[in-house]
Amino acid sequence: MLKRFIILFLLGCTFHSFAQQKLGKLTVEKIMRDPKWIGSSPSNPYWSLDGKYLFFNWNPDNAPDDSLYFITRENTTPAKATIEQKQNILIEFNVKWNLAHTSYVYSKDGDIFLTNAKSGVTRQITSTTDMESNPEFSFNETKIVYSHSQNLFAWDMATGETIQLTNLKSGASGTSAPASGAQRGAGRFENFGGNMRSQSSGSNESTNQEEKWLKNDQLEYFEVLRSRKEKREATADYYKNLPKKDELRTINIGEQSLQGLGLSPDGRFVSYRLIQQATNAKTTIIPSYVTESGYTVDLPGRTKVGAPQSTSEFFIYDRQKDTVIGIKTGQIPGIKDLPDYVKDYPSELEKRSKNPVNRKVNFMGPYWSPKGTHAVLEIRSQDNKDRWLMTWDTESGKLKLLDRQRDEAWIGGPGMGGFGGSSSGWIDENTFWFQSEASGYSHLYTVNVITNEKKALTSGKYEVQQAKLSDDKKYFYITTNEVHPGEKQFYRLSVNGGKAERITTMTGANEVTISPDEKWLAVRYSYSTKPWELYLQENKPGSNAVQITNKAQSAEFKSYSWRDPAVITFTARDGAQVYARLYKPTRPASGKPAVLFVHGAGYLQNAHKWWSDYFREFMFNNMLADNGYYVLDIDYRGSAGYGRDWRTAIYRHMGGKDLDDNVDGAEYLVKTFGVNPKHIGLYGGSYGGFITLMALFTTPDVFKAGAALRPVTDWANYNNGYTSNILNEPYNDSLAYKRSSPYYFANGLKNHLLICHGMMDLNVHFQDAVKLSQRLIELGKDNWELAPYPMEDHGFKEPSSWTDEYKRIFKLFESELK
Repeated sequence: MLKRFIILFLLGCTFHSFAQQKLGKLTVEKIMRDPKWIGSSPSNPYWSLDGKYLFFNWNPDNAPDDSLYFITRENTTPAKATIEQKQNILIEFNVKWNLAHTSYVYSKDGDIFLTNAKSGVTRQITSTTDMESNPEFSFNETKIVYSHSQNLFAWDMATGETIQLTNLKSGASGTSAPASGAQRGAGRFENFGGNMRSQSSGSNESTNQEEKWLKNDQLEYFEVLRSRKEKREATADYYKNLPKKDELRTINIGEQSLQGLGLSPDGRFVSYRLIQQATNAKTTIIPSYVTESGYTVDLPGRTKVGAPQSTSEFFIYDRQKDTVIGIKTGQIPGIKDLPDYVKDYPSELEKRSKNPVNRKVNFMGPYWSPKGTHAVLEIRSQDNKDRWLMTWDTESGKLKLLDRQRDEAWIGGPGMGGFGGSSSGWIDENTFWFQSEASGYSHLYTVNVITNEKKALTSGKYEVQQAKLSDDKKYFYITTNEVHPGEKQFYRLSVNGGKAERITTMTGANEVTISPDEKWLAVRYSYSTKPWELYLQENKPGSNAVQITNKAQSAEFKSYSWRDPAVITFTARDGAQVYARLYKPTRPASGKPAVLFVHGAGYLQNAHKWWSDYFREFMFNNMLADNGYYVLDIDYRGSAGYGRDWRTAIYRHMGGKDLDDNVDGAEYLVKTFGVNPKHIGLYGGSYGGFITLMALFTTPDVFKAGAALRPVTDWANYNNGYTSNILNEPYNDSLAYKRSSPYYFANGLKNHLLICHGMMDLNVHFQDAVKLSQRLIELGKDNWELAPYPMEDHGFKEPSSWTDEYKRIFKLFESELK
């Protein structure tokens, strides 16, 4: 009897285990659980400096957080990194090599180190309680220059002598830089003493007897406190009493912030930016209602679009001539040019035309050629309509134009700054490379800084999305979407141009991290239905990628036959081909309903062939298709991946061509699949929520119902960096805001609207939902509802919130579209 009971018990456990691994019918409760149920994907792969180890974050054990794992080329079975490994990892990104690639410098724990790559011998250059950082080779690679307390110091590699190069001081003290007089000064030392990081505690002497007694008592009985105090004071005395060969010039920077302090490779020119922060820019407040204390807490927010911005100036200190040179923006070609949109405001156009002024700019660089012969500055107008690449002549101090990219909308695209960062550098002493959207797509270019001869290395209707120059400066390693707008493939391209050699071949996205010796690739790969896994591949055409991890899909996730959404195109009203993901139901519901999913961010791509960041929506769209809906996920105008014209098509009118594409997508479903035009809904978050509102307010006869999640309702409430690029500032271009903000069109609401918004949203503030709610109340609208989430930010964290939100969305579609 007991034996029979044990057998039945074991069979029951086996059945329960199998049942747990079967996902079965999709429900909101199942798919909106903690994402760990899906599996664990590796992230953030990086190589150790010697290339022996490949590290990555991973969580195959379903622990609360990811752990650091590694593999070697000889042993590709992932293993957890030890504490010692974590503490001693050096990665290429954190070191600076000399030109011969035989030695490198780096900072660790605030000190500077020099390593001979061949012998492996490391020499500690500093050992102080203060923070030393940003080391690099200079003075024709005879010295190591680093930053300390907003100044530059140089350590002589032959003698061990250290000299102070600059004496920049904040506040009202010191003298502003004179035209001439003082000579450069030098303090020197052979070795720093002790481990002497500075602390704020103990720096101010107290006059209170009780406090004095307590302090002395602490120092008498605690050895560590006493030791740290002695070392701290020794460091302060040391820097204060550096022996001076000559008086070192004081440069007073006032109350401005110092950024970008650097030195030319020959040690002659010190460059820096001074930033004047805006003092009268009002910031928002976000109340947090559900708190541990029981009291409402105000969370600090951000400024709104059009708020005063910080300004910057760029200076170069010529140590040889003892002269500070301020870069004058008046010599920049087109610095007074007016944007085209001003023509819509005749009185303002006349005013600005009579009194043209230099536009405010931001400086990046300088980027010095390897031997320091040339310096390139990247200069951006604050209205983001111009980017200039200009050389700075070391003798005359004048700027010379290499390339100007003007965009009446805004400068952007891969490799052009913004979200993707800038891609540029030197191939040799006279050849500078950069990316530009001059052709309409982001491509690679070179320019000879002496002759100004420019050459396009890539061309075509695709984007170079990432570019890296090889260490030997013979090749570029580039990632492009040339094969298909919805793929990312990796190539090797000669610095002279020509046909690029394709190295990755797996359909989808291949995100590549190159080993330091450039012989191996760590490839993070995914497909539409397969989350990210890690692969190892030789860096040569025809090589095969070997899979390293295999935990991205749990048995439960794999038990469901996820639809592979077809990436299709349809023709918009203006003839453009629009890419979209299509989910088709096996059995269309009665009445053939359809739903459009509208991705967020505006400048984002989702009609692609890799695992989407919108994985919850991917699963929800599968669930909708299971319930008989056609689902279309559109890369509307403004989306990433399709070049400059697509990117900027929403300029001065968000809710224009981007909404038209969604309306045309709905028409495509009607004509192609017989979808009932009276049974179409849409949903989306952030920018997708904004489009949902504009759709229901301005095209009410197209969409029967919509769910707007964390939507912008008035663009004047959003931030400056994003909004001013697209709509300019509200006080300069009020027409753009009036035509782009749903708030002004709320009276057009006819059908059913659901608004969901986190009350702790630090990005699109809950104020947007509140303002629109009041507007709808005053308009007498009664076919809408607001679901607030008191403890959620812009991206929800809690599964319970995701579940509640998407149950409401599904209920809306089931009740209104069928």
